[in-house]
This record gives sequence, structure tokens and C-alpha cells, in this order.
Amino acid sequence: MKILMVLTSHDQLGNTGHKTGFWLEEFAAPYYAFKDAGVEIVLASPKGGQPPLDPKSDAPDAQTEATRRFRADAAATKVLASTLKLADAAKGEYDAVFYPGGHGPLWDLAEDKDSIALVERTYAAGKPVGAVCHAPAVFRHTRGKDGQPLVKGKPVTGFSNSEEAAVGLTDIVPFLVEDMLKASGGHYSKKADWQSYAITEGNLITGQNPASSVAAAEAVLTLLRK
Repeated sequence: MKILMVLTSHDQLGNTGHKTGFWLEEFAAPYYAFKDAGVEIVLASPKGGQPPLDPKSDAPDAQTEATRRFRADAAATKVLASTLKLADAAKGEYDAVFYPGGHGPLWDLAEDKDSIALVERTYAAGKPVGAVCHAPAVFRHTRGKDGQPLVKGKPVTGFSNSEEAAVGLTDIVPFLVEDMLKASGGHYSKKADWQSYAITEGNLITGQNPASSVAAAEAVLTLLRK
């Protein structure tokens, strides 16, 4: 089995002067869930090379077993530093596609034509498409075979408005994930802030927040094992 993990290349948090990027836990936990299951992993980002890491996700209070494992894993660090360009990686064949979050995807992956085409093609082929936390932003412009928004009529989740408010970025982000999913016709639901929550609807998997990264990855693996 082969899974393509797509990370952001965007590193600016709006006009604040602060850095953003991908969230370490949301990459590391799914990466090891897939790796430990014997899955071949390919990493890609719009610009290729080293994706920007949200510095807040590298803070001591944000560390988990998976992030500590990653920091001690020289091979994984090397692989992450040399992601393929998404335009090239998207030409390959994969059994599933997975998007880690962080605020970065709100700016680049949500609008990226290669990502949009990849999601639409993978979903239409009946293969799992997973996204956690802010990464459901990638469904902003995706469409199903019927031309309707991909998430329309489907149970979905993603970073909640209350969680965005809690981190003080409601007025900084280009759009709110919860609002976008609802506007696209998705049946959005959530659990309490920062609790693990992932939804599987057909071959679409969404996770609410960083705590949901393992659950979302395991949901992808469950579909692949079927």
C-alpha cells in the first residue's frame, strides 16, 4: 500500500509577521500510524523541499509521543526535508491521500489546482481521502462527479470556530474551516474543543483538531484494510 501525505508550503500567518505552516503532531502521528502498518509513504508539498513547521507546534507543551519519536528519527527528518513537488507527486498512483493540518493549508492548499484535482480524482476512484484539523480546507473548491461541492450532504468535521477563537486567530485566517464546510453543504459536527473526533463518510475522512490526528489516520487504514 502507498499513501501520499500532502503538506503546506505556506509559512506566513496573514499580515501578522508571525510564522505558520504545518502542525507537527498532525504530521508525525499519522506518519507513524501509516509507517507502523507497513504502508509506503510519499511526502509532497506545493513547492517541494522542506515544508514550513508552525513554530507553536514545536513548543514543549505541544509535544506528544509521536512528535518526540519524529525528532529522534533522522531518517524521517531527512524525508520530510525533501518532499516532492505536488504537481509531480500528484501524477503517481496511490491507495490513499492524507492531509495534515496547521494553518498553512488555509492559504495555499485550499486554492491549489493540483491539490483540488488530486482530491477529486482520488475520491472519484473510491480511494480514501483524509484531512485533519485545518486541512479540510482542501475541500473548499473540490467537486464531486455531479459538479456539486464534494462535502455537500456529507457528515464532516474540522477545526471548529470555537477552537479558532481560543487560539485568537478568527480575524487573521482567510476563512473559518467550520463555516466553509457548512457553506459547502457539509453536515458539520464537532466534539468539545481539543477532544479527539474523526468522521468516516464513505471514503472521506475528516478529523477535528490535533488530538484527532491518530483517529483520522486509523480511519484511513481501516478503509484500506477493507
